[in-house]
Parts: sequence; structure tokens; C-alpha cells
Amino acid sequence: MTLHERTLAVLDRTRAAGLHVIVVTGRMVQSVLRALEPAHLDDPVICYQGAVVAEADGRWLRHKPLPLELARETISALAAEGYSPNVYVDDELYVARDTQEARAYAQLNNIRFHVVGDLLEWLSASPTKLVCVGEPAALDALEPRLKERFGDREFISKSLPHFLEFAQAGVTKGAGLDFLAEHMGFTREQTIAFGDGENDVELVEWAAYGIAVENAHPRVKAVADWICPSAAEEGVAQVLEAYLDSVA
Repeated sequence: MTLHERTLAVLDRTRAAGLHVIVVTGRMVQSVLRALEPAHLDDPVICYQGAVVAEADGRWLRHKPLPLELARETISALAAEGYSPNVYVDDELYVARDTQEARAYAQLNNIRFHVVGDLLEWLSASPTKLVCVGEPAALDALEPRLKERFGDREFISKSLPHFLEFAQAGVTKGAGLDFLAEHMGFTREQTIAFGDGENDVELVEWAAYGIAVENAHPRVKAVADWICPSAAEEGVAQVLEAYLDSVA
């Protein structure tokens, strides 16, 4: 996650106008707070697809982990498919082996990882989520098989084409925002939400006005009220600029 000068400038204007800016992401708390440091945001963040809501200082307000036995069953199911997932416990990343995929993921998110060997032998606490890293086409084929197996016991979705994520049933970005709305005292009618990945569907649906960027997943575009320019064109910044100019 890189915030460019145009985005940073409009975030400053947004805060100055008294509006809340809430970042909703699949990332770990430590990763997103580090990435947001240049923006100086002081609102809570929604992380891990909604499983964690945290204050800007890192203090957790909500945590909905994947039940331990269900997590172990998922790890076994993934092993049968040839995958060893990333496991997240206490905002740290654990993997079975030091692999190229683990290193690439850690570099992307600016975090470190811990090698623990056999995940089933090691895991003794409910993880916040699991992430399967692989080729997009292979994960596209894997996703429906695992959704059929686990049904409504888990929330399974893609964040990026090469990340298939597993969380507690009912954990979505929309559910995280619903919790934070009650906590902070705002409503759906007061909320504009932006999304791009498949895991943003519930977020965009939750808000009274949902916006998909032009490069968004087709499922996000299908539920959005409007399509803005792409992430590469800083479409979110363009929308915020237009709104702030209209009320100035």
C-alpha cells in the first residue's frame, strides 16, 4: 500500500473538513498502520477483512478469530490440495516453511514471518485468519470446492487474485464497518465506501453509496452505485476532491 502525494493531500483536506476516513483492508494491523503513517489518520482501522477493528494507536476494539478446530480442519483441507497457508495469530504471521511465496508476501506487506514447521502440531490458538497463496487460476478453481466443503461455517474470499482468505463465518469488511458505525455513532446513510477486490463486495453493499474503482473485480462493480477512475489514476482521491470542492 503506497499513498501518493495527491491522495495524501486530499486526505488532509478531508480531515480538515471534519470527515472521518476509515481504512478497511485485509491486511494485518501492524502492516496497515505502518503504511498509513504518512497520512496521519487518527480514525480506527478495519483489518483482516473485518475480523479486527483497531484504534489508530493499535489497540484492538474487536477480534473475531477463526475457531481453532475449524482452522485446523481448513489447514488439513488445504494440505490435501497441496497448499500450506499463512496463519495469523496475535498480529504476527506464521508459516510452515521459509518459501519464496512467504518472502514475497512479507515484502509486499512490509512485515516479517515466523517459521514454525508443521502447522497442525504448532497451532494451539484460534488464528485471526488463514491465507492461501498461489496462482490465480488455481485458486479460482480451489475457491468453489472449499466453499462447498465449508458452507456457511467460514467466510472465504479473494483479496487479490493470488490470495484466497479464510475467516470466521460472518466476518466481512461490511460487518466490521457495521461494528464501527455503532462504536463511533455514524450510519450507513452517512457513509461512502470504495472497493476494488472481491472481498470488498459486502463493504460496498453496506454503505448508502458504494463506489467501485474502474479496475475493480466484476462482483464489486455489480453492487456499486457508481464507477470511479482506476486506482492507478487515484480515482478515490478524484472523488474526494470533487466532493470537497462541491461543499466548499
